[in-house]
Amino acid sequence: MTTSVQLDRSKKRFDSWDVNGDGHIDRSDCDAESERILRAFGEAPGSPRGRALSDAYLGMWHFFADKAGIDKENGRLTPEQFNAIVEEHVLENGGADFGKAVKPTIQAMIALADVDDDDQISPTEFKTWLDAMGVDDIDPADAFRQMHANGNAQLSADELVQAVLAYHLGEIDVPLLGR
Repeated sequence: MTTSVQLDRSKKRFDSWDVNGDGHIDRSDCDAESERILRAFGEAPGSPRGRALSDAYLGMWHFFADKAGIDKENGRLTPEQFNAIVEEHVLENGGADFGKAVKPTIQAMIALADVDDDDQISPTEFKTWLDAMGVDDIDPADAFRQMHANGNAQLSADELVQAVLAYHLGEIDVPLLGR
């Protein structure tokens, strides 16, 4: 059963991805969101890291468009379609499908924040990540501890994917993809 926290987070995610505020999510919204993130990280859209993030957001758009049965180029996702997909593929089945769809985005964001190029996120890099996502109302050190599973003082892509899922399940309050 979906909780009120899960429904609220799904609505907030829809609203944040509806960049142009027209009540639908379409490909242009995903493009605009990836461009916003690249600007926040100071990354050029045409750079390899910029293209990786743009491609990853396009992949998430394709995931939602496929699940909704809408055209990937010109389709528009309604809030009802979005919520149904989130409920079925994020909340009810353990998020396996969504984890596959979101992992390239997480990996691309690691590349943007990872100044030492070790493919993981340190506490300092994590603060940079949160700042770029506009999340300034949580303690980065506490949030890092909530997500840290393996004891190596770094967050891996798998830990971050699990954290995105845990956020949407209402288990942690760390909105890695922004509020």
